[in-house]
Amino acid sequence: MGEKIDQAAKKAALGSVKEALGKVIGNERVEAEGAAEKAAGKAEGRKKDTSSVDGKSGHS
Repeated sequence: MGEKIDQAAKKAALGSVKEALGKVIGNERVEAEGAAEKAAGKAEGRKKDTSSVDGKSGHS
């Protein structure tokens, strides 16, 4: 379980880096992709985290 949360954290961190890189180089597309990846990673982490609390597997 912790491994899935770690993967989500990695995804969110990579998105943060990509977003910052986009800002630095002035590339709005890279910045937007990074923001989207960061949000997806955070959402995935919350989904996995709450599934461990309520006993569900996190799959639909």
